[in-house]
Amino acid sequence: MNPIIRVQQVSQRFATAQGEFLALDNVSFDIHPGETLSLIGHSGCGKSTLLNLIAGLTRPSSGVLLCDNREVTGPGPERAVVFQNHSLLPWLTAYQNVELAVQQVFKGKMNRSEMAEWIEHNLGRVQMSHALHKRPGEISGGMKQRVGIARALAMKPRVLLLDEPFGALDALTRAHLQDSVMRIQQELNTTIVLITHDVDEAVLLSDRVLMMTNGPAARVGEILPIDLPRPRSRVALAEEPRYHHLRQQVLHFLYEKQTAVA
Repeated sequence: MNPIIRVQQVSQRFATAQGEFLALDNVSFDIHPGETLSLIGHSGCGKSTLLNLIAGLTRPSSGVLLCDNREVTGPGPERAVVFQNHSLLPWLTAYQNVELAVQQVFKGKMNRSEMAEWIEHNLGRVQMSHALHKRPGEISGGMKQRVGIARALAMKPRVLLLDEPFGALDALTRAHLQDSVMRIQQELNTTIVLITHDVDEAVLLSDRVLMMTNGPAARVGEILPIDLPRPRSRVALAEEPRYHHLRQQVLHFLYEKQTAVA
């Protein structure tokens, strides 16, 4: 099966007051259709820079990124992004925030009733049917993230890019949203790229974990296959020796990189 995303010898430089800063140095890897790939590494290792490149929000200084064998030259509806900050418009309801994205992508392809049904369907996927007409100021942080995910899913993306979407949430809310993402991924077979600082989250959600070396000039340090059967239960995995072994491998890599800098 051909990769859906190809990152080929990508470097990214930024001009700063102190001179040129090399954030990413010659990064290459593939992402396969239907897989969940986590990017993990210490702060400043270029994870968000890399996600922005895949999203088409920025262009690489050198190298090339491909989506479905076409060069990524800008944002596109086949690649939807969910940021740590939900990025909802505060004066619009949950329904209207999703509607805005649907109108941009499907204008002229759906009539009004089809569009309404599709918006409500996607809010239902993230258990937000009860809050269709609430504004962001009237719902919790976890609910805002659910609406952000619904908005992204409503675009029917081939690739869902998640930039630490659960990082600011409490542990229980984070666990519920992680379970929602796993359920949605199984239902839709969406390709997911997830940035995380959480080792447990990376191992729980991923098919592979891509571990970045420390910046500047960050590279791909190691890619770890997560060979745990799906569907996954966090309760069952707590008693699974293979889960703990994989978790230790990621922790060992991160600890090595931290002590190398210290």
